[in-house]
Amino acid sequence: MREIYIRPSWLVIVLILLTIIIFALDFSADPLTYGDARQKSLIAPEEQNTDLSQFPNSDANQQCFQCHGQSKYTYENTEQGRMVNQQMYSELIISPNDYYLSNHRSFKCTDCHSEEYENFPHAGILRMEYKYACLDCHEGDESYAQYHFEEIDAEFQASVHSEKHSDDFTCWMCHNPHTYKINARTNENIRETIIYDNTICLDCHSDFRRFQLLTDRERPNLIKSHDWLPNQELHIASVRCIECHAEQLSDSALVAHKVLPKSMAVRNCKECHSTRPELLASLYKYEASEVRVKDGFFRGITTSDSVVIGASRNQTLNIISLIIIAGVVAGIAIHSVLRIIKK
Repeated sequence: MREIYIRPSWLVIVLILLTIIIFALDFSADPLTYGDARQKSLIAPEEQNTDLSQFPNSDANQQCFQCHGQSKYTYENTEQGRMVNQQMYSELIISPNDYYLSNHRSFKCTDCHSEEYENFPHAGILRMEYKYACLDCHEGDESYAQYHFEEIDAEFQASVHSEKHSDDFTCWMCHNPHTYKINARTNENIRETIIYDNTICLDCHSDFRRFQLLTDRERPNLIKSHDWLPNQELHIASVRCIECHAEQLSDSALVAHKVLPKSMAVRNCKECHSTRPELLASLYKYEASEVRVKDGFFRGITTSDSVVIGASRNQTLNIISLIIIAGVVAGIAIHSVLRIIKK
């Protein structure tokens, strides 16, 4: 009778130890590596212990950065016969470090801008020159096929931004060609990606000067217009604007570009917090897919940072569970030892 009582105890201990091992593996898992190669190529020059002169075309660009890379510039006023300091307009200041961190860092300034800019003072007519869009360079190029520029452009053309503002709204309204860099594909830290992408939206929607470039209407109060959202601060810190305000037309394109009218924005909690969350299809889809490939389907579902009601893990609950399990194991172990001693 005594053996029948003790054996289940040891079976429970074994099961609990296996559970602890599974939790331990979950906590100690290596971070995602899907963006390691590209992330290393985007490390800031100062972090690479190198100087800007080692970047392609840096010598040719230095003439431009002498003025556009700082808050002031100096030139000789031949009429007055003296050197003059002038303040550079903030919109025309381009940080060399930011430029050589961007996706376009291998270009000369005159690859996109007229060579006439090499002359100073610049001719006023140059302000009217054509500004290239993404597809002017990337359309039909097989070397860029993985980025799906054509699909992104199709989504953008169907967006409220394009339909309302037509030619006035270009790629560069959101993506500064001098500083833009891939983030979602390369950054393992989702919170950083959220901040990076939301900043793109807020550059216009929270900056009245930029907002007025496209419309004369009053800039909306973003906090007030989102006051229906529970835990507003937490949502803003954890979700990109486009998760609720854009429609993902293609699964191959990483970021949705079809921005919807505000009347069509997501307001239903279960569209994100369910067993088929929209967030898994957009913000977290690359993380989830990589984890599934690396660690299997079950862990890919259960360890994603997306929040699924009733299914998502919670770090606090995990810790509490481990404490409870440890207490149970300790109690069973002490009980078993005492019974063996007594026997």
